[in-house]
Amino acid sequence: MIVGVPKEIKDGETRVAITPDGVKKLMQSGHTILLEKGAGLKSGYTDKQFRDCGATILPGPQKIWGMANMIIKVKEPLASEYKYFKEDQILFTYLHLASAPQLAKALCKSKMIGFGYETVELDDGSLPLLTPMSEVAGRVATQVGTRLLHSVQGNEKGLLLGGVTGTYKGTVTVVGGGVVGRNAAEVAAGLGADVTILDINKARLSFLKNHFQGRIHCLPSNTENLTKWVAKSDLLIGAVLVAGDKAPKVVTKKMIQGMEPGSVIVDVAIDQGGCMETAKPTTHKAPTFLKYNIIHYCVPNMPALTPKTSTEALTSATFPYILKLASHGPEKIMETEPILAKGLQIRGGKVVHPVVKNLFKSLS
Repeated sequence: MIVGVPKEIKDGETRVAITPDGVKKLMQSGHTILLEKGAGLKSGYTDKQFRDCGATILPGPQKIWGMANMIIKVKEPLASEYKYFKEDQILFTYLHLASAPQLAKALCKSKMIGFGYETVELDDGSLPLLTPMSEVAGRVATQVGTRLLHSVQGNEKGLLLGGVTGTYKGTVTVVGGGVVGRNAAEVAAGLGADVTILDINKARLSFLKNHFQGRIHCLPSNTENLTKWVAKSDLLIGAVLVAGDKAPKVVTKKMIQGMEPGSVIVDVAIDQGGCMETAKPTTHKAPTFLKYNIIHYCVPNMPALTPKTSTEALTSATFPYILKLASHGPEKIMETEPILAKGLQIRGGKVVHPVVKNLFKSLS
């Protein structure tokens, strides 16, 4: 199969869909790899490294999209790329269609075959291709939030989360105790902050209590607890996930209005619409906005801040599935690979994934 790797064009995106080593392994399995010139530079990989591993380097995206049987990316295609879509071409990337209805329509119109990393699901319900980027995003969320609390960012709060002798610790509340939430809490606890995780899943809360061994508070996510802990938060991190679906708006405007001025919100769920009622997507160029005197950071591609780590982690997770899809094609995958088959979201001009289908009934 001819596998195409175009350069990522989303604002501030620095990752690339595959490492040179991944290219080498695909070549050894008999596949051809077309890579856009400069696609890996921001992740620390030169065209020469990719070429030495067997990739053909092309100067722009048009030939890559035109010649490839399968396109692999990191982020969802943008409107300027829709013109390249063609029938039966496979697209394998983070689609996040819940927050991209126009992309869903364009994929259906072109009759492309769209697999989303975020809905590939193991038997235990875990999401192996979302996990590595969720780990990165969770850790980055706390680091970004910490920086935004410093006065050098124009914040009069000027808070050190862990405090020092004779001062109060900062309060960090994480809404959602999945992979993002756990990693955000790990970093916050490591900094010495007073950390609380809120989640609706009792089994997950039990796991987190054992995992953190009393270092953080683990509480049920209900209106009473949300109202109380949101108001107390110096840093509030949104980490709610419903695989393939829009994130529910569990933190209301009224709750946010109760926060102390200068507090910070980082909504990691923004790539699925956000779990804060005040959230709206921002970019790496303009990452924050102020609402009710609360600093909001809502960048959908946060792992792009650490491209080397993120690209390596992503390729490690996605490569086995890329290889299977390239080697066997979608027909055989649907019959023999149920885990990867759950990643199929669009085919034959229709939305076919059961969760995503509910969002786009007219396209189903």
